[in-house]
Amino acid sequence: MTLSRLTDLRLLGRTAFLVTAAAVVAMFLWVSDSLVRDLARQERERMQLWADATREMVRVLSADDGAPRVDVDFLLGIIEANTTIPVLLTDGDGNILQHRNFTLPEPVDSMAPMTLSAANEQFLKDKLAGMAGGTNVIDFEIAPGIQQHLYYEDSTLLRRLTRYPYIQVVVMLVFIAVVYFAVLSTKKAEQNKVWVGLSKETAHQLGTPISSLMAWMELLPDMGVDSATMAELNKDVQRLSSIASRFSKIGSRPQMEECDMRRVIDNAAGYMSTRVSGRISLTSDTGAEPLPALACTPLFEWVMENLIKNAVDAMSGTGSIAVTAGRTQNRAYIEVSDTGKGIARKHFKAVFSPGFTTKKRGWGLGLTLARRIVEQYHDGRIFVKCSTPGAGTTFRIELPLAHNRHAAP
Repeated sequence: MTLSRLTDLRLLGRTAFLVTAAAVVAMFLWVSDSLVRDLARQERERMQLWADATREMVRVLSADDGAPRVDVDFLLGIIEANTTIPVLLTDGDGNILQHRNFTLPEPVDSMAPMTLSAANEQFLKDKLAGMAGGTNVIDFEIAPGIQQHLYYEDSTLLRRLTRYPYIQVVVMLVFIAVVYFAVLSTKKAEQNKVWVGLSKETAHQLGTPISSLMAWMELLPDMGVDSATMAELNKDVQRLSSIASRFSKIGSRPQMEECDMRRVIDNAAGYMSTRVSGRISLTSDTGAEPLPALACTPLFEWVMENLIKNAVDAMSGTGSIAVTAGRTQNRAYIEVSDTGKGIARKHFKAVFSPGFTTKKRGWGLGLTLARRIVEQYHDGRIFVKCSTPGAGTTFRIELPLAHNRHAAP
């Protein structure tokens, strides 16, 4: 499957997941908001009933002694039934007449419950000032021309219910993130096992024919093979041995040695220059300033060869490849530029994912292994610096210089 096809399928799957998740969250919040609105409406109805009971209580107490006592008990029952909603009752001038369900800063004297300390009185005044600008207020007349105002706060249950959906959404997102990263880590671990197993098995399979070739190399001079041919054959056998060594190093921490990266780059470019088409120009400019870095030379040469091979494959048999190197203040950089078909911006990161390839043949592991070698073994980074479809691509590798590595804690 091509890179574009796999990328589109992954993008479609992620989009569908995000849309579904957003729809579920939106529906959940809508249902929760509906419950909050219903509870808020019920609390306002209770407060309206409380205000009506207060008004009726005043009317009954103001009537003559023949007023029915049962009405007073009933009205008192309604007023006393409110044990959850904080309430402030004021007269028309804003003086506090009654308060319920507030947690006062100082204890109330049981012998004089209506007498407030200075701290409690200030606390209620501050509460009234905050509630006066809200919508939770009911105005009513207890007698013609006599106004009272009932201010109330949302109950503890309503406040909790208002916050609960958002807390639950955050918890859900954290849970999803933890599961996602756990699955991602498991997937990477499985991929690592596959790559390590494949690499070591490849090294094992190459070992026998390479040993056989080395034995034949000792017999070829006696069979009349000229020295020039022997030299070229020996280069390729040594290259096969180096390739087997590279595969055997995957999965274990390789031996890192300080070296001048210019030599490693020039060796890789020099080897590849004799094995690409004559219509493709391959140049290497590593500058005059040393690039000391801790590296595993066989593995890093593999990275360079992979990048050069990809550059060759990106061109239709003709073009140019430029390998350049240099240093910034504390890092060495290597760039491989080609004049091939280029890469779409949306694929800049995807090209390093296992299985992605634009070629009809291939496993799509070259750049994945290159990133593993650069980032996990050499503490560097590799990325697509720039690319223009139809004009070419530049890959960039950045590595810490050797003296910076030694200075690190």
